[in-house]
Amino acid sequence: MTWTAPQRLWSLARSLTAGFLAVAALTWAYPPPSEPLRLSIGTGGAGGVYHVYGTGLAEVAGARPETEITALTTAASVENNLLVADGSMDVAFTLADVAALAVSGAEPFDGPLPISAVARLYDNHTHVVVRADSPYQSVSDLAGGTVSVGAMGSGTEMMADRLLDQAGLEPVAEGQDPASHPAGVRRLQLSIGSSALALENGRIDAFFWSGGLPTHAVGDLAERLPIRLLDLSGHVPGLVEEYGEYFSELPVPAGTYEEVPAVRTIGVPSLLVVNSRMPEERVEAFTRLLFESQAELVEIHPVALHLHPRSAIATLPVPLHPGAARYYQSVKYANDRPPSGHD
Repeated sequence: MTWTAPQRLWSLARSLTAGFLAVAALTWAYPPPSEPLRLSIGTGGAGGVYHVYGTGLAEVAGARPETEITALTTAASVENNLLVADGSMDVAFTLADVAALAVSGAEPFDGPLPISAVARLYDNHTHVVVRADSPYQSVSDLAGGTVSVGAMGSGTEMMADRLLDQAGLEPVAEGQDPASHPAGVRRLQLSIGSSALALENGRIDAFFWSGGLPTHAVGDLAERLPIRLLDLSGHVPGLVEEYGEYFSELPVPAGTYEEVPAVRTIGVPSLLVVNSRMPEERVEAFTRLLFESQAELVEIHPVALHLHPRSAIATLPVPLHPGAARYYQSVKYANDRPPSGHD
């Protein structure tokens, strides 16, 4: 069965608020490159790494003359690609597999979107978080329970639905008892912060999250409540076979979160993307700002350590924007793209 019903996400696209639409001019209406660099950037939910990274970049940019970046809280990957494509937002964070679907026009998108990459940033780690004293050892063990699959329109939701589908778990209709269905699970669409609170308060049995290490909301929860992460390494081959070469097996080392044992999980690259029609000069200037801000960004979150021109150009099948390529050419990495799109 298909968990990421296109109707649900197409509805999201139609319901984008006028507040977002007022944030930035359309990408093809940017002022000349001699004008100040003013851009909006779509992040993710508060407590997640996209949000920390994006707001950090906005803070760093604000300290530079003639530069202003406005960071916006969003549902993350799916919504961000839609916002960039329709000109409501200039730059956005996204999971690579979601951006690839946007470029090709596959579900949950209703046709190809004009999306180009600025940089590959780091690999997200998929989390399935449970209480430390719970009986759950695998995704399939969640049958009969209630889980948060992440915010509507997020890459987390897409990954959660894929994993639940792989585990043979089916969504239970509103008002039905999931415990009465042997392979049923009730799915809630909660942000990372709300998911952590719901697990702490006993409203859910587990929550899914896809983010960099460490994710603040998970770390804060671990300080208040003993938790574990489920080992997801067994799902990697199936994901690669069905959805493509975006997924890898990565560790979550012991000590990443307080008293949480090490596990193996699923890694997915994170990208920064723009509208393909954004002028090259603007994208080149933004890319330069990103790399020149790295030392300050590392102080805000350690995932910024992974930013490097050699890996940043590995964005295939999402095309690299010509403006970003101009920056990488200036630092002599544009012709060093790994052919597979991976490090």
